[in-house]
Amino acid sequence: MKIKGLLLAGITGALFLTGCANLPYRYGRTDDYHNLVPLQTNEEQIVQGAPNKFLDASGWFWPDSLYAKLILWNTRVDSHRFSKETEDILRAYLQTNGLKDVKVRINSCNVGGELQRTLHNEAVGAGWRYTLGMINWVYYTIMPGRFFGGDNYNPYSNTINLYSDIPAVALHEAGHAKDFGRRTCKGTYAFAYMLPFFNLYPEALATRDALGYLRTEGSLQNQKTGYNTLYPAYGTYVGSNIGDWLLFPWNYAAMAGGVIPGHIAGRIRSATLPEPARISPPASTSASSDTTQ
Repeated sequence: MKIKGLLLAGITGALFLTGCANLPYRYGRTDDYHNLVPLQTNEEQIVQGAPNKFLDASGWFWPDSLYAKLILWNTRVDSHRFSKETEDILRAYLQTNGLKDVKVRINSCNVGGELQRTLHNEAVGAGWRYTLGMINWVYYTIMPGRFFGGDNYNPYSNTINLYSDIPAVALHEAGHAKDFGRRTCKGTYAFAYMLPFFNLYPEALATRDALGYLRTEGSLQNQKTGYNTLYPAYGTYVGSNIGDWLLFPWNYAAMAGGVIPGHIAGRIRSATLPEPARISPPASTSASSDTTQ
């Protein structure tokens, strides 16, 4: 019990120290980002997959998606449906942060497009693109998020893939794009993400950026949802990193222990949020339709 108590205390402390919002919020500028490959002429930045009853229902029978809904306590996780409000908030974030070159695929899968983006993304060194980048693309091909879910940012193709209708989650993944865009050694940074405990750093940066943006531009409800979702999500990273070094059953205790303090810390934060001083109206442009599934 003493060990478990120390784990919970440590995880809770990590959440409070690294999950705080960036305030005052620092908007990104186009010249903050290094060596980005621009989108094609007249290419839509945000595309959305065509509706498909089977694929769109997968979030309710695929075990990993059900597990994600449970641990984050939100049915909009891997919902495979995307509201105009969430899209507009994301679009406004990309515009105000100068992220003109990142591709966003909402509930979509484009194997050929992602291959081309990976091969031509010279912002990432060829050694990384043709090894880890291609491994990432093969995984994208055989385990498409269009069915399996799992919101993510792919640094090798500079693409955000979204399946959850939660503004904070979309902003979190866009925060990864903002973070990677500022790195000069993007491939090395992506490789370091795979090392034990290192991923806590970029995950904290993306979480703080998303929460800071919501505190500055978002409604009170979206701010609350942000804390209630991103804190336990960060807790899963803390818990899994600790659990990887522990024997059964402490590994599972650590992973569960990351989520529980995350929910507690997130709800404490969200319960004390003041009314926002102002709310900037989001952009109204809708995403184009992506003919791929």
